[in-house]
Amino acid sequence: MVRVRLAPSPTGTLHIGTARTAVFNWLYARNQKGAFVLRIEDTDKERSKPEYTRNILEGLQWLGLDWDEEPVIQSERIEQHRAAIQTLLDQGLAYRCYASEEELAAMRDAQKAANRAPRYDNRHRNLTPEQEQAYQAEGREAVIRFRIDDNAEIRWNDLVRGPMRWKGADLGGDMVVARRAAADQIGDPLYNLVVVVDDAGMAITHVIRGEDHIANTAKQLLLYEALELPLPTFAHAPLILNAEGRKLSKRDGVTSINDFRAMGYTPEAIANYMTLLGWSVPEGMEERFSLTEAADVFSFDRVNKAGARFDWDKLNWLNAQILHAWSPQQLLETMTPLWEERGWTLTQSTEWKLALCELLGPSLTLLSDGVEQAEPFFACPDLADDAHQQLEVEGARDSLAQLITLIEADPWDGVDHDRTKALLGDAAKAAGVKKGVIMKSLRAALLGRLQGPDLITTWSLLAKIGEDLPRLRRCIS
Repeated sequence: MVRVRLAPSPTGTLHIGTARTAVFNWLYARNQKGAFVLRIEDTDKERSKPEYTRNILEGLQWLGLDWDEEPVIQSERIEQHRAAIQTLLDQGLAYRCYASEEELAAMRDAQKAANRAPRYDNRHRNLTPEQEQAYQAEGREAVIRFRIDDNAEIRWNDLVRGPMRWKGADLGGDMVVARRAAADQIGDPLYNLVVVVDDAGMAITHVIRGEDHIANTAKQLLLYEALELPLPTFAHAPLILNAEGRKLSKRDGVTSINDFRAMGYTPEAIANYMTLLGWSVPEGMEERFSLTEAADVFSFDRVNKAGARFDWDKLNWLNAQILHAWSPQQLLETMTPLWEERGWTLTQSTEWKLALCELLGPSLTLLSDGVEQAEPFFACPDLADDAHQQLEVEGARDSLAQLITLIEADPWDGVDHDRTKALLGDAAKAAGVKKGVIMKSLRAALLGRLQGPDLITTWSLLAKIGEDLPRLRRCIS
């Protein structure tokens, strides 16, 4: 059975790159009727925090990505990691390196001065026991390095990139697999080693991750071979790029799933768009789809090799399409807690709030638009500059005064839209202005600005809660 994994490090919030990797893993697992599992790689003791783990898990759930087993906690498997390193030491495939940080820095400086690529020169690969004892007598601690044969040729068939080939000489010299520790100890195991041991221990069949891991894959394949572990199949997805074609980073502003959520994007739109970041839909399939629909047709032969540029316009279009398809009830359920966060008292009837959602829904791009556009319905708005200018137009205030007179003479509850139109016509005629003047002036009085949803429905909703006349009166006082 296909088994894939997401292995985030809880050193920060859920990043869009990690989330896109999660989407591809989930889609492939569901397409293949396999398992999607999680491993929390928390071996960076200083930077890993429980709140980041919670954020990652909550972010995946928000996106609709369910996993099939309890998450594996990498730090709880350290004995298996150390046992693997001891095996490498026992077989002569790894050794202790006592080179100090100062010596390594001097080596790198010399390589840079000679215009050579930085790499470890394997200087402690063949120490004699006497040399090791001399270093230990100096009080030096040792890292543990895995031997890499410069003549080795590493090959694999990548599901995205096809046949891949690396030379051992291109991997930077013998690889550190454990941090510094005393001569008789094994220090904290490092990434490339623990990933291999854990993926094998979890029976992972396919490793799906970003192309920035390709060099790691070459190193890890050597470790799989040395430890005689079964090899998974690899797939390296393209990176997510910014508008300039560089890897998307914190410098570009929004990169955390938390940020997208706070901006008002729906999980459906984010998951949909992340699937499109590097994957092409089959012919005849629309670009707006659910994760389940994508899983039915997902395959790596449609994953692109080139980097995927992040397109805000495309994401906004998707989000708008999703919001426009929501029922007023679904929109109300989502908007209510957002409105409550603003401290608005929602004492209106459910029928009234559903009518408000029906009014606002077609114009929304983000859920945050539903907060901004709803504000005049819950709190009397200040008058914006364009509203002030409209009220200075000749006849504007007089037309509103005429409208107040008509309503006071024959009270109106906002239900009869035919009466609404008649009131506007009668008030305009009484004030001697064109109908456009009174309509713009009414919008300015009710919403505090000249842009907004359908005026007749807006007036009707405000009239039903007795909010229309006070706003008209303030504009002529």
